[in-house]
Amino acid sequence: MSWLDIASVTGFFTTWVGYTVFARKKAKETWCLTSSLQWYRVEWMLRMLDRDMRMADMAILSNLERVIGFFASTSMLILAGLVTALTANKAAVEVLSSLPFAEATTVEQFELKVMLLILIFIFAFFNFTWSLRQYSFANVLIGAAPLPETGDLSEEERRRFAISTAKVIDHAGHSYNYGLRSYYFSMSVLGWFIHPLLFIAGYLFVVCVLYRREFLSRALNSILAAREGGLERQQRKKDDENS
Repeated sequence: MSWLDIASVTGFFTTWVGYTVFARKKAKETWCLTSSLQWYRVEWMLRMLDRDMRMADMAILSNLERVIGFFASTSMLILAGLVTALTANKAAVEVLSSLPFAEATTVEQFELKVMLLILIFIFAFFNFTWSLRQYSFANVLIGAAPLPETGDLSEEERRRFAISTAKVIDHAGHSYNYGLRSYYFSMSVLGWFIHPLLFIAGYLFVVCVLYRREFLSRALNSILAAREGGLERQQRKKDDENS
């Protein structure tokens, strides 16, 4: 491996880990998709406690689990394809060598690049399956939630239960997010098969895309606008009750 290959791989892991730490810290300081959705999860669980029938809540979680299950299954299929690619390494190297602007690569270097992709999708698979398990924990909590007519919980206890259940769903969402990021960053590794500079440009582009979608997207603006409307309705309701 050349010094450029080593530098690109080092930068890849540094960028991935660095962005993950940065995003978690920034989410505590400003509104983003993660923090804004957590507010909605708490509101969702509070409304769930006011309902006798929780079938709709279970259906929502089931839909989320179905999407994550698709990604987990896809990860296994991709892993199977990558392992197969290792057995056809010589033919793959010949194809890559015929591409214009492609850097000369050996069979060993090709196998190393494929191994990196294998590690990424193994990481994604573990995150998706852990997300599925945490959503199943949330299903249990919703199933165990007290019915509104029993009056077993005080207002403080209701909010504590809602926050705890929403936190479990939030953890599941984080694991799902980590799995999706693995898919994004794996796209940049494909550039490494052509040239290390394309690899570097790829993961820097991925970080820009992730940051924009997480902190500057139109979807976030719409979510926050809906949240402000919800807060205004809650305040008007409190004012009417106090008047």
